[in-house]
Amino acid sequence: MTLEATEVILRPVISEKSMDETQRGKYTFAVHENASKIQIKGAIEELFRVNVTAVNVLTTKPKEKRRNLRRSRVSGYTSPWRKAIVTLASGEKIEFFEGI
Repeated sequence: MTLEATEVILRPVISEKSMDETQRGKYTFAVHENASKIQIKGAIEELFRVNVTAVNVLTTKPKEKRRNLRRSRVSGYTSPWRKAIVTLASGEKIEFFEGI
């Protein structure tokens, strides 16, 4: 499957933990469910013009969510999604995360 760089990287993950990792040169992105590590590395290097040294990928599983609405119980699941933690070469950074 051939994916373009803009299709591979869906959005940056901005959380307290991921923002702490940016100090160490690690950036977190939500990625396409079928993207490989090589495709993710190429997409990051193409979009942000940086050198990537490592890519770690993990898939979050759907979790069941329940809520009570009056007398009926509504249950559902959260969406499964895939995220990549990208480690950059020393001394490099992504400008997008600096303003946050």
